[in-house]
Amino acid sequence: MRGPWQRLRAGQRHALALSVCVSFWALPVAVHADADAGKTKAVACVACHGAMGNSTSPDYPVLAGQTARYLYLELRDFKAGRRNDPRMSPMAANLSPEDMHDLADYFAAQQPVPVVFKADPIKVDAGRKKAAEVLCTMCHLGGFIGQNEMPRVAGQHYQYIVKQLEDFRARRRTNDAGSMTSVTTGLSDADIENLANYIVNLQ
Repeated sequence: MRGPWQRLRAGQRHALALSVCVSFWALPVAVHADADAGKTKAVACVACHGAMGNSTSPDYPVLAGQTARYLYLELRDFKAGRRNDPRMSPMAANLSPEDMHDLADYFAAQQPVPVVFKADPIKVDAGRKKAAEVLCTMCHLGGFIGQNEMPRVAGQHYQYIVKQLEDFRARRRTNDAGSMTSVTTGLSDADIENLANYIVNLQ
């Protein structure tokens, strides 16, 4: 059974995705950030996210090379309770807006290290086709490098990608103005596995 996203014609999906992206871009931009200060503040992040944000555990996302705006917004949402995680929510609780901007700029400036994952070539190809079908690059750009409020997901841990897609589909994660919820509604478990194989392969 097709979800509401799949029932839309290609032109309608294109217009909807574009409108969601534009609504994110309309958010105010950061006025100040200090990456050097962020480096000092990031010491507390190393235990989970690894040195310079290069997580070696699939339970924790790679932060190195992530867009600064996205990192700031996620920290803000963890602090405000719009996104919840038993590990991150307490860590963000005492962060000031300045702390969030500093951390975001620091991690955005780091070079991501390729994660180790043996992707299935057949699933990679299927994931590439599914990504084109649901217009992933309208927001995440070619190569899934991200932009502004849209995260870089290229080279992210396979398990983390799967979990986030599943959380959006199940509405356990809803701090995205409904865009990812709409996209994931019609995804099967196999679609999610294929997409994750494809995206993790984009180092």
